[in-house]
Amino acid sequence: MRNDDPRLPSSPGFWRSPLRGTGFTSVLGLVLLVGITVLFVTGLVSYAAYNPDLSPVNDQTPDKGILGFYLFAWPTDPHWLYRFTQGLHVTLGITLIPILLAKLWSVVPRLFALPPARSLAHALERLSLLLLVGGGLFEFTTGVLNVQLAYVFPGSFYPLHFYGAWVFFAAFVAHAVLKVPAALRAVRRPGREQGDLVSPRPGPPTVSRRGALWFVGGASLLFFATTVGQSIGGVLRRTALLAPHGGADPGGGPNGFQINKTAAYAGIDTRETGAEAWRLVVTGRGGTVRLSRAQLLRMPLHSSALPIACVEGWSTADQWWRGVRLRDLAALVGHDGDPPDLFVESLQRHGAFRRAALRANQVADPRSLLALYVNGEALSPDHGYPARIIVPAAPGVLNTKWVARLTFGDL
Repeated sequence: MRNDDPRLPSSPGFWRSPLRGTGFTSVLGLVLLVGITVLFVTGLVSYAAYNPDLSPVNDQTPDKGILGFYLFAWPTDPHWLYRFTQGLHVTLGITLIPILLAKLWSVVPRLFALPPARSLAHALERLSLLLLVGGGLFEFTTGVLNVQLAYVFPGSFYPLHFYGAWVFFAAFVAHAVLKVPAALRAVRRPGREQGDLVSPRPGPPTVSRRGALWFVGGASLLFFATTVGQSIGGVLRRTALLAPHGGADPGGGPNGFQINKTAAYAGIDTRETGAEAWRLVVTGRGGTVRLSRAQLLRMPLHSSALPIACVEGWSTADQWWRGVRLRDLAALVGHDGDPPDLFVESLQRHGAFRRAALRANQVADPRSLLALYVNGEALSPDHGYPARIIVPAAPGVLNTKWVARLTFGDL
């Protein structure tokens, strides 16, 4: 069969929708230009929040090499920083899905165009398009699966999503450099439809291009409305129908707020967390001390109003935590003045981040606690009884639960 056979997808006559054209594609492309740039930046920020250069236990992508050039020490102010950046990352990613799919639909004839390469420049453009489409589908798919807590990846989500983001964004930048000038011209001068996206024999229209754009925009708004509540919290959480942590808060009372890992899932043995058995081991340059929960309660206690924010985009409202300041525990083992970095170990047996490291600035913050109470009540087993870490602006997995040992000093 010939390439111009209308029965083949390589033929321009195969694609008959009258909606396709440079104007429709350009509007979608310019929206994605802004949205995907914000996604990429907030994704890099999320990775930096783990402080991966601090300790191997925090680094989920140890072979990042030059791709980690931008990493910086994660701050503790404002205390809602990670809640905002990761909530924006996840909510915006889901909101952009209808726009991404519409954009791919609008340019699908180019994916089948023959010959595959008319020149070296055309070959490079086609390669960037392949990486762009494949990378975009990969990044959005892995992101959605992670948000839905569907851990079906062939490896760890972190390196897959991290390296995939760099490949996708490199292709995205190359494509933008080639296409943005033409897209801006098409938007400024609507009605001059031409090029390979316009069907030579379009079918009868069922909706206008403007109507199609309104439809795509409406779908994005629907996705936004059914996701954003998991980051805002309160009564809006019940609108987060696309998020596992949407709906009403689990349970009731002071401990009735979201969790990812239950005590049962983490393999916590209640015989290890009872008053007679559990001891917190604190080590520093001044030696080692072992403290029961009763002894911790006799130390000066302080309160902090801080949220829990997770990489999946969900977060809680500020909860009222009460416990011993981390910097006071550092002073107890010889680290007066400026406290050092901290290595935290948990009793949990299953799941990631059984150990985590905190930077000195996080330890020094007066709001950083070894929490014993939340909202006026002792921690529940699922929230980390007998003691857990709570640090402002840190990803939820660094707020270690069921703490067994604290080691202050060089990691």
